[in-house]
Amino acid sequence: MTPPADIEPDQRFRVRRARTADVRHIRGLLDGYAAQRILLSKETVTLYEDIQEFWVAETVSDAAPGTVVGCGALHVMWEDLAEVRTLAVAPEWRRHGVGHALLSRLLRVAEELGVVRVFCLTFEVDFFARHGFERVEGTPVDTDVYAQLLRSADEGVAEFLDLDRVKPNTLGNVRMLRRMGSASQIGGDDSRHMN
Repeated sequence: MTPPADIEPDQRFRVRRARTADVRHIRGLLDGYAAQRILLSKETVTLYEDIQEFWVAETVSDAAPGTVVGCGALHVMWEDLAEVRTLAVAPEWRRHGVGHALLSRLLRVAEELGVVRVFCLTFEVDFFARHGFERVEGTPVDTDVYAQLLRSADEGVAEFLDLDRVKPNTLGNVRMLRRMGSASQIGGDDSRHMN
C-alpha cells in the first residue's frame, strides 16, 4: 500500500513518506549541500537506518513525475523534543514552496507524536523564523534530561547540547527552537531552562 501523500496547491509536487528507494535521491540532495558546508553529510547506512523519519517532495506534473525534489526528517530526541534534520530542496525547486511544505509536514508529525518543542540547526534563519522558530542559546532542557541526552551517541543530540566536540562541524549555524504547544502539555513551564 502506498503511504498517503499531500498534493500541494500548485499541483506540481506532493509530500509523502520516504521509502528506501528514495535514499539515493536523498543522498544526492544532501551531497550538494554538504559540499557547500550548508548541511552536515551523513553516511548512506545512516540514511537507510533513519528512513522512517524522512518525508520527501516529489514531482507530480513535471516532465519527470516522481522525481524527488526535496527531503526532510524529524528525529525525536526526548519526550517533548524533536529535531528537524536534513531539510533540503533541489536548487531549481527552491522558492516554489517545497521547503515550506516539507517543514509543515514535519511539524504536523511532531504534533501527532506529542512533541511540543522542535529544534533545528541551520543557516536558513529567516526561513525557520517564518515558521515560528526562534534563536536559542544554551540548552533548553533541565539538568536531568541533559544528563540523559549526554548518553546518546547521536551527533544531532550532541549538536543540540552544543557540545564542544561538534562545534567545528557546526560553525556559523544558528540553533533555533519552536514551541508547538502550551507549557501545560509538557508538565509545567520549562522556560526557566532557556538561556
